[in-house]
Amino acid sequence: MKRVLLLVVTNFAVVVVLGLVWNILDAMFGISQIFMNMGLPAHFGYVGIMALVLGFGGAFISLWMSKGMAKRSMGVQVITQPQTRQEQWLLDIVQRQAHAVGISMPEVGIFHTPEPNAFATGARKNDALVAVSQGLLEQMSPDEVEAVLGHEIAHVANGDMVTQTLLQGVLNTFVIFLSRVFGYLIDSFLSRGENRGGYGMGYYISSMLLQVVLGFLATLIVMWFSRWREFHADKGGARLAGRYKMIAALRRLQQAHASKDLPGELAAFGIAGGVGDGLKRLMMTHPPLEERIAALQAER
Repeated sequence: MKRVLLLVVTNFAVVVVLGLVWNILDAMFGISQIFMNMGLPAHFGYVGIMALVLGFGGAFISLWMSKGMAKRSMGVQVITQPQTRQEQWLLDIVQRQAHAVGISMPEVGIFHTPEPNAFATGARKNDALVAVSQGLLEQMSPDEVEAVLGHEIAHVANGDMVTQTLLQGVLNTFVIFLSRVFGYLIDSFLSRGENRGGYGMGYYISSMLLQVVLGFLATLIVMWFSRWREFHADKGGARLAGRYKMIAALRRLQQAHASKDLPGELAAFGIAGGVGDGLKRLMMTHPPLEERIAALQAER
């Protein structure tokens, strides 16, 4: 509950800060009035600028804060001076894999949950964090842990965090823009062209409903991309650690019935996840483990 609350508060703070920044810019430069005085097309232009600021702003602020948020929300203990052979082994494996894919050494940490899982995050390839759970270290063999680390390093090397942020920013922009434009048109239709000097209830109700519907459709696209990306990270892990090690790691997750156990956007960058049918399947960040295993087995 503490993790969820921390994420909710942070996301709320991001929205509030962006709203304040937009209002300050609007007050300083009169953006709103300039566009509103220019007629319908200019009004849409104003909405488009606002959508870009809010859509991409929120996505990139979340990305910039991702590493610090991950450490706090998951209680990650970063290994700075290894205290055990296992910690030294983790650092050695990650360093070797990072060198193999041509990225700087990420921070490596452990979070204390009993479920086997791992994740990678960070705003840049050369300033990332790779973390594994205590449960993963206890329940997997060294070969399987090596494969999981390879999967996470592949996420970093592929730039998946930045790519997903760009996709989220584009979709956020379209959701904000289209919901307000169609809300404006619906309100104009309901008012039958009457000049009321502002928006009516039709605008506020329709734009809010449209934002929910379009936001849901945007989420489906982001989840599809997340599942597609997992197959590529599995292939990357197989290249770094070996195909059979990667398959063995995924099978171990199957046997452990691993849950995501990761809050918010971190779930998309974990190793586990992917159970459900129908609509629930469309909302999954990960493909089912059996499909990931089959994809690796089909590789030649």
